[in-house]
Amino acid sequence: MSVEPLTFMHVYKPPVEDRQTTLVLLHGTGGDEADLLELGEQLAPGCGMLGIRGKVSENGANRFFRRLSEGVFDEADLRFRTLELATFLQQAVTTYRLAPKALLAVGYSNGANIAASSLLLSPDVFAGAVLFRAMLPLTPDILPVLGNKPVLIEAGDHDPIVPRERVEGLTVLLQRAGADCDVQWNHASHALTRGELAYAQKWVREKGFA
Repeated sequence: MSVEPLTFMHVYKPPVEDRQTTLVLLHGTGGDEADLLELGEQLAPGCGMLGIRGKVSENGANRFFRRLSEGVFDEADLRFRTLELATFLQQAVTTYRLAPKALLAVGYSNGANIAASSLLLSPDVFAGAVLFRAMLPLTPDILPVLGNKPVLIEAGDHDPIVPRERVEGLTVLLQRAGADCDVQWNHASHALTRGELAYAQKWVREKGFA
């Protein structure tokens, strides 16, 4: 059976030992496929790592989808890019022989937003998600069935980029869809803190991903 070529720039690190989980690492604006590898190793040592580079350029900065202004997303492009990412991950499962039911999204900012969009539009792609500095990216036409899927949202209480109401909107929508949603508000800005990384590491372990 022929497989279509993988369409995203990416880096793949296979797991050590007998691990099933692969962390799908989705960077923030201006990042690349290697940006979150160290973070992923902190969260789930020994698990597989699939770092992906966004295909949209905003003044030379990599992103996963276009925006019209700060916090205002191009929803048509977001929907297209979300489905494109889902197709790529299906191909990656075949190419790298990944466990299809053990992909954990780990996203920061723009990457967290496309991960959230994936939960809402392509709910079967990820087994769970760790979303750092995510906001509600869109409202789906049909509410997905997330079936108690574990989702961790790490938010900053004085983040100048992510409005509190957009975090709360995402939380409500995921909970309505049936997700097991854990929201942590941190005394932080848009940058990540050691405390929330430690909490995320514990959460990943307790949910059985590591």
